[in-house]
Amino acid sequence: MPLLFPREDALDVRHRYKPDVIKGDMDSIRREVLDFYVSLGTKVVDESHDQDTTDLHKCVVYIRDSTPDIDKSKLCILVAGALGGRFDHEAGNINVLCRFSSIRIILISDDCLIYLLPSSHYHEIYIQSSYEGPHCGLVPIGMPSGSTTTKGLKWDLNGTEMRFGGLISTSNIVKEEKVTVQSSSDLLWTISIRKKE
Repeated sequence: MPLLFPREDALDVRHRYKPDVIKGDMDSIRREVLDFYVSLGTKVVDESHDQDTTDLHKCVVYIRDSTPDIDKSKLCILVAGALGGRFDHEAGNINVLCRFSSIRIILISDDCLIYLLPSSHYHEIYIQSSYEGPHCGLVPIGMPSGSTTTKGLKWDLNGTEMRFGGLISTSNIVKEEKVTVQSSSDLLWTISIRKKE
């Protein structure tokens, strides 16, 4: 977090953005970091016994299960730092999007964001052009898309088949403030994040 606020005192930032819970198998947290947050009252949930799910999976379950039922339809989880590291970790994080397709989960990095567009919905994506774009992509996940149709992109798709080993929509450009997407299979939507100057 201090890297996001380079002009502020790092310790002040760490106190201001203290996590409520640290959950996972604890294999990648430094002891002094864990001790620091424990001293501030952060709850620690050690799930090192569970090596069949990722830390992100464990955290999504925790958030889902601790959210009142009435609020789950509006639940949105923003995951910072989920991209840009080891590819197997990135693939595991993308898998979490698929495993929890009824929850809106956004993976964000310094360069882009990614989220799942389930095939069960017609999607209207409102572009925040001061923060995101223009580069974007649509990638079929889990199975080929027999038909994908878009509106609002430089290279719109019109009933287009997409699959790995064939066409996938990469390096496309957002042209409208609203992009619509309809597909016969789940897709990953990715869009670039504009750098602050």
